Amino acid sequence: MRTLAQSARDLASGTSSRSLVEDCLARILDAAGEGRRAFLKVHADQARAAADYIDALRRRGAAPSRFAGVPVSVKDLFDVAGDVTTAGSVALRDAPPAKRDAAAVARIRAAGFIPIGRTNMTEFAYSGVGLNPHYDTPRNPYDRATGRIPGGSSSGAAVSVADGMAVAALGTDTGGSCRIPAALCGIVGYKPTARRIPTDGVLPLSSTLDSVGPLAPTVACCAALDAVMAGEEPNDFPPHRLDGLRLAAPQAVVLDSMDEAVAGAYGNALSRLAKAGAKIVDLPFVEFNEIAALNRQGGFAAAEAYAWHRRLIETKGALYDPRVLVRIMRGKEQDAAHYIELIRARADLIGRVAAVSGHYDALIMPTVPIIAPPLASLDAEERFRAVNLLVLRNTVIANVLDRCAISIPCHGRGDAPVGLMLVGEHGADRRLFAIAAAVEQIVAPERDEAQ
Repeated sequence: MRTLAQSARDLASGTSSRSLVEDCLARILDAAGEGRRAFLKVHADQARAAADYIDALRRRGAAPSRFAGVPVSVKDLFDVAGDVTTAGSVALRDAPPAKRDAAAVARIRAAGFIPIGRTNMTEFAYSGVGLNPHYDTPRNPYDRATGRIPGGSSSGAAVSVADGMAVAALGTDTGGSCRIPAALCGIVGYKPTARRIPTDGVLPLSSTLDSVGPLAPTVACCAALDAVMAGEEPNDFPPHRLDGLRLAAPQAVVLDSMDEAVAGAYGNALSRLAKAGAKIVDLPFVEFNEIAALNRQGGFAAAEAYAWHRRLIETKGALYDPRVLVRIMRGKEQDAAHYIELIRARADLIGRVAAVSGHYDALIMPTVPIIAPPLASLDAEERFRAVNLLVLRNTVIANVLDRCAISIPCHGRGDAPVGLMLVGEHGADRRLFAIAAAVEQIVAPERDEAQ
């Protein structure tokens, strides 16, 4: 995979943006057909025109940023001027095109990034598995012969990066939708503190929990895109010192039902970090047991999704993926009293967890407790529900607590992808990136042979 830093260096030394775009387009259109699954729409002509324009600017020394000319993919949840935002659904195919870019898209475009296409996703972003019955499901790049899930809801986003169809991707994360597919596909996925990046022009799932985040090959790539989307300068930063870093490793909930591959990779990552000087402290965090109860009736996502979808369901409910529809309809069962109590209970939980976690630099845990299962194993509805709950279980913690969080690959070279998740404090996004950059140097798969 090409990183943003590599792309910037190549562009500075004379490589054309047009060549980067053409390389990505060739990968999208390859004979294997994965581009058709990963992308719902490819902006080939617009991307070529934008690349030629950036190349002309760069020749005059007027490129808007060092990343100008880098092709990125955009999840189908974002408005792109002139496109219909279908959110992976057929129920919105006849909706009017967007009049303007979503705020995050406008910011990356202003920095010179080139949107190369709209990526596939779980319909309306409502699942962590990544299945889409309307447009087919992107296959995980790992063990493609078997046909494994990509993770969701930003399924096509993760596959587009892992397969080199884009250098990086814009995704969203309401319960893990950047981090889950990143972990299962072997890349980095980032969830910022919820209000760090504006969600204007992004079709909502849960206005309380939604956040906009990047998926990319490295921590530095995600940090750069995050900065641009947050309206900051994408400056380089030194990794945090590992010696003396205090990491809290929760024991409740997050280690349950780990499969052998995840347990091995996670244990190995902790050992390497400890050897490098990090102090890892096992803590109960029994408060995490309360999150399942908070979401017992669907939580914020069901209530807020139903509020947005109810009119559309009245006329086009038959077009919805039944697995998505049943989750949205759980919001109809909630009343105002339940919703208000949910707000109160969440605030109380945030305060109690912060009182413990504030003594540490970050929380550390597996991103997802299992490797990507085969698509064929999820045909039964009961199995689908079980896997969906399992892959969301750890990541949703950061959304409920309104924290920043990042998933970093920690598996061995050639092994099934496994993600290591770091969770920072509310608003401590740049600090978490510095910590993650240091951790990445120790646990990333490409370092496996050197250990």
